[in-house]
Amino acid sequence: MQTFAWLSRKHLRVLITLLLFTTLTTLYGQDNLPYQMPPTDIANLMDAPPTPSASLSPSGETMLMLSIPSLPSVEEVAQEELRLAGLRLNPKTTGSSRSFYYNGLKFKSLKDDTVMEVKGLPDNPKIENVSWSPDGSKVAFTITQSSGLELWMVDANTAKPMRLTNPTVNDAMSGLPYRWFPDGRHILYKSVALPRGPIPSENNIPSGPIIQENKGKSAPVRTYQDLLKNAHDEALFEYYTLSQMRILTIGQGEPRSFGKKGIIKSFSISPDGKYVMVATIQKPFSYIVPYSRFPYSVEIYDDQGMKVNDLAQIPLAENIPKGFGAVREGPRSFAWRPDQPATLYWTEAQDGGDPKKESNLRDQMYYVEAPFSATPKKGPKFSLRYGGIDWTETGTAITYEWWWQDRRAVTSMWDPEKPNQGKTTLFDYSWEDRYNDPGDFESKRNQYGRSVLIAADNGKTLFLTGRGASPEGNRPFVDKFNLITKSTERLWRSEAPYFENPITIIDEKEGLVLTRREGREEVPNYFLRNLKTGELKQITSFENPYQALMGVKKELVKYKRKDGVELTGTLYLPAGYDKDKDGRLPVLMWAYPREFKSADAASQVKNSPYEFIRIGWWSPLFWATQGYAVFDDFGMPIIGEGDEEPNETFVDQLVSGAQAAADKLVEMGVADRERLAVGGHSYGAFMTANLLAHSDIFTAGIARSGAYNRTLTPFGFQSEERTFWETPETYFKMSPFMHADKIKEPLLLIHGEADNNSGTFPMQSERFYGALKGHGAMVRLVMLPHESHGYRARESVMHMLWEMTEWLDTHVKNKGEEPVEKP
Repeated sequence: MQTFAWLSRKHLRVLITLLLFTTLTTLYGQDNLPYQMPPTDIANLMDAPPTPSASLSPSGETMLMLSIPSLPSVEEVAQEELRLAGLRLNPKTTGSSRSFYYNGLKFKSLKDDTVMEVKGLPDNPKIENVSWSPDGSKVAFTITQSSGLELWMVDANTAKPMRLTNPTVNDAMSGLPYRWFPDGRHILYKSVALPRGPIPSENNIPSGPIIQENKGKSAPVRTYQDLLKNAHDEALFEYYTLSQMRILTIGQGEPRSFGKKGIIKSFSISPDGKYVMVATIQKPFSYIVPYSRFPYSVEIYDDQGMKVNDLAQIPLAENIPKGFGAVREGPRSFAWRPDQPATLYWTEAQDGGDPKKESNLRDQMYYVEAPFSATPKKGPKFSLRYGGIDWTETGTAITYEWWWQDRRAVTSMWDPEKPNQGKTTLFDYSWEDRYNDPGDFESKRNQYGRSVLIAADNGKTLFLTGRGASPEGNRPFVDKFNLITKSTERLWRSEAPYFENPITIIDEKEGLVLTRREGREEVPNYFLRNLKTGELKQITSFENPYQALMGVKKELVKYKRKDGVELTGTLYLPAGYDKDKDGRLPVLMWAYPREFKSADAASQVKNSPYEFIRIGWWSPLFWATQGYAVFDDFGMPIIGEGDEEPNETFVDQLVSGAQAAADKLVEMGVADRERLAVGGHSYGAFMTANLLAHSDIFTAGIARSGAYNRTLTPFGFQSEERTFWETPETYFKMSPFMHADKIKEPLLLIHGEADNNSGTFPMQSERFYGALKGHGAMVRLVMLPHESHGYRARESVMHMLWEMTEWLDTHVKNKGEEPVEKP
């Protein structure tokens, strides 16, 4: 009991009672309710056809438009699923069971505006893994059939498709299951290892216990889901992830085997196409970490599939030190240098991967050229944690490093021709400081078809694009940056009443940029903008799918917390609302807390008043059509400056932020203080429960897919690095489960029955419901079958919207009125 020495006797009794209660309690009073439909306006918004996605060819001459289907049915979402080592896969297809897909393709020429629809695909195709060939003449993709994934290709000049393989592509693991060779004629892909043999069967009669053992080494890990549990899980994981790489020549003969069978974690082809790097998972597997931490080998093969080098053996990573910025020991982050034919580089921790260890050198980059037999050379050193490298057309490296404790980000320049000169710092700033974010360097394809940074003036000038955060809201920009003088020249900036975002620089010499422009009621569309002449040419003409939101008023509202921290939120008012005539409204306030180390950064404006009013299953904006004011993404920063941890005053800051937001809406004459609801998803649900437990600001709450008992995530959560044993009082105070007896306002809990997000186990909502019910609270728990952390099935989403509407109408809009019997 020494761990709880800081607790009073009363608090300790509460904790023990609640722990015993939630261990023994069972849920009762269930409703056998079929899926319901929300009001017509809400249902129509949810069923509106999504705006297509778009992808620009490497040459910048053609745009691929990808149609997005409506929500899948619950029948599709409920298909058989295996959950193994952090993977969720469909055993019938050997692909992801929860993938996002497209259902149609069109090409549009940016030169003459001609549009070609891709015909000849299977009916209702499920298109995934889309990528352009290096020269932009073709597009490859997979189509998921009932028995597996097929690899397809379409000619960008004729829009004629071609099926390249049988349904044997293995897409069980993350990342593209295929890669283009630089000639654009050959593709290397992962195939199911044939012959496959029977599926491993489970023996219900155990041969012995399942044993895990730790021999004195620290192995702090967060609460991962879908881990391996036993030998049968191991056998299934190996069965479904085992692959054989194959190489095919487009339009010529059958694919041939490449290399050897294995659990191929990743693979990549050298820029010159002569070598392939393959990372293959090895045993032993782990029951406490996902497959990304399993041991693996890194091998190099030539273009004929013959192994030429064993580059590295990476051990199991169960004992990575705790804390953000902690990494595994040994080589990591292997990649090909894009501006060289065949040069591999990687980085290695010099501090044992431990951010708590004092060290002037955190990471060291190494590189080796083909044929990879020489001793690796040292590249740049990193005093902070390595964050990646970009390469320019002229061979200069732009390096990135970061450090969590002070939110520091450093961008530097390094010349491989002068390796001993070290790096030259270009930017050194806090990534929380949106106003001073320099943006990102722009890239293009080089002669190998690889991404390199656009360079002008003999490599002295690069180009930056960014979101352009400002006190007026985000105003995206395009800049020129001089590497020698470190000076910036503004070429263009988005102007009101539009929010226009640069997508890519098509021609830096001509000043031609592809942008996506939108307005409050203007759906995002693509444009060609000439930065030199100001000429603007519209490329797409997507229509507004959300006609029911026309007339909804959008306003960026600024206000202050009692400690002086400036906050913002976006207020949406119903179409036609007149404050003088209609009076005060019921309000739905929706937010997600974020941690900051700087009050100044927390006060910065983070959105734009001119962005299109978007909507999705996750959005609270539906209720602007039902007579509610909606205050979305209102500021809820949790600040801890200097050595102070933000979460030490988490509850106080939550209540202060919510009170300031509510007071502002009342002061504006918009909100009825007696009819305020608060809600959120995930960490926003955690926020909601805490606000109901520790304040009387709100009439009711809605909490979706949250975590409420932080003792169930004892090795850290969200941005909290400390463990439960280091700061039990913080875990206790922040856990609304521990304060369930204080919640008197109605609370609707919704959770996906198959939530796979770290920490938000479905039992978090189940046990919280049990605790609330045990204390006589007005609470409703809705578990959505087959749904994960985000909800997918149309039936689930519509029912969620119905539940939320009923809850808001009953406990907020019509508060105090005689209740009507609901199903």
